[in-house]
Amino acid sequence: MHVPEHVITAIEIVAILVGAFSGFIEARRKRMDLVGVFTVAFITAFGGGTLRDILLDKRPLFWVIHQEYAILIFVLALVASPAIRTLRQIVSERLIVIADAVGLGLFSVAGVSSALDAHMPLFIASMMGVITGIFGGVLRDIVCNEVPMVFRDGKPYAICAFIGNWIFLGMGMLHVSSDFALWSSALFITMTRLLAWKFDLRMGR
Repeated sequence: MHVPEHVITAIEIVAILVGAFSGFIEARRKRMDLVGVFTVAFITAFGGGTLRDILLDKRPLFWVIHQEYAILIFVLALVASPAIRTLRQIVSERLIVIADAVGLGLFSVAGVSSALDAHMPLFIASMMGVITGIFGGVLRDIVCNEVPMVFRDGKPYAICAFIGNWIFLGMGMLHVSSDFALWSSALFITMTRLLAWKFDLRMGR
């Protein structure tokens, strides 16, 4: 399935913004300064895609090619840090879960698409989508001295991305429009993650 470049760019921008937002919130909850806020937002937004590009042997990395992504995070850190400091007392875990779920959906489908462009087998492409979706959040939680959310809350997380990635791949096999396949798969991943969290659905516990 060939996905137009402008569609991938749109998905990456939205995903980066959502990922950075969750990084901003968590960094301010930990009372980090501006440097800490920028660092946490940066690794949350770019961690998964960076690992994906390394594993796919893609150089330069996607955020190096698009330096405007890094500049956007830098500017947002300057603007958002004072505002989030003011709102720190009313920020709840719910906001992080919502931002994480949206980022999971968007980053995952972008990862699958990138792997397919690199001519990876379908199973490897689906796993690259999972890695892209979860690794930024894993790095964020580690830097913030937390057990990563994907490992501790017991609710479907990576499995939501994995299933959603195969929905995307399945629609590709059926020659469904790439735009529809991308956005609908991202929506599926986001909604299943949020529903699992809301209704406290757990796996293996």
